[in-house]
Amino acid sequence: MRQLSLVVTCTDRKVDTPDAALCARNLPTGSVKQRSSNWQKRIQTATARGGASLPSLTDLYRGDHWTRARRLTVAASAAGFKTQLWVASAGLGLQPVEPKTRTAPAYAATFSTRHADSVATSAAESAQWWGHLQAGSGQAQLQELGQRGPVLMALSEIYASAMEEELLALGALGGEAILIGGLREIPGIHRVRSDAGLRHALGGTLTSLNVRMAESWLQHSKDGTLTSPATQKAWNDWATATTKPEQYNRQPMSDEDVIVFIKRETAKLPGVSRTRLLRALRDDGKACEQSRFANLYKRTMGER
Repeated sequence: MRQLSLVVTCTDRKVDTPDAALCARNLPTGSVKQRSSNWQKRIQTATARGGASLPSLTDLYRGDHWTRARRLTVAASAAGFKTQLWVASAGLGLQPVEPKTRTAPAYAATFSTRHADSVATSAAESAQWWGHLQAGSGQAQLQELGQRGPVLMALSEIYASAMEEELLALGALGGEAILIGGLREIPGIHRVRSDAGLRHALGGTLTSLNVRMAESWLQHSKDGTLTSPATQKAWNDWATATTKPEQYNRQPMSDEDVIVFIKRETAKLPGVSRTRLLRALRDDGKACEQSRFANLYKRTMGER
């Protein structure tokens, strides 16, 4: 069986609430390199202190996206691959999810620039942060995975942007690599753009769409080759016949219900951005106009 590396992004939902020291918002000001070094020392200290009591990477993350990401290994095995799952994290770098002996503390760090725990203020800074983080904490780079065999990646736009240097190096290998989602076309990598029109068939929320598409791609694998013409045709035929525009029929909410939702979600996810909250509300089938939600959010959070 051929070795297949599966690369997915992490999720902001964790099994535990992170300590204040492991929230990126509490890093001292400084250059990207200084902040990254400080952050890595904090993670290392918390990891050493927590020891065996810390959750494994398999159990650290929560939510629909992570549940589906873990199922990718099943689909890959059924397609004839020997697999290893990797998680790309703004807090940890690129890490193998297995074995379960690999542990980490709960943390809050993201490339989303509007989030309170953002590690960067621009795409350029995100790329710098990723480079420093990989140099100090990452367990592999994408091009190293490509040297071992095929690579399938399900990446959001912001992660693909931060990891672009590694994506370019992976594409330059001339091996077998596919990117589900991402930001732009990468020479040498077959890219399948996110298609919200497939969500009615694949189910789940928009946050898990890329990994669900990756699972479907593996299910359409015809000959044990990740990007063979037969596999591409099988996928394209299915996707073309299946995709349809999103039909929104969301349930209206009263101001009181919206406020309850905001209080509940911000208690579970301290620092979660207003944009992410509105997306989560809409993904749950609820309706709230953007400016109205913004005003209710400001009122609830005591902002002016």
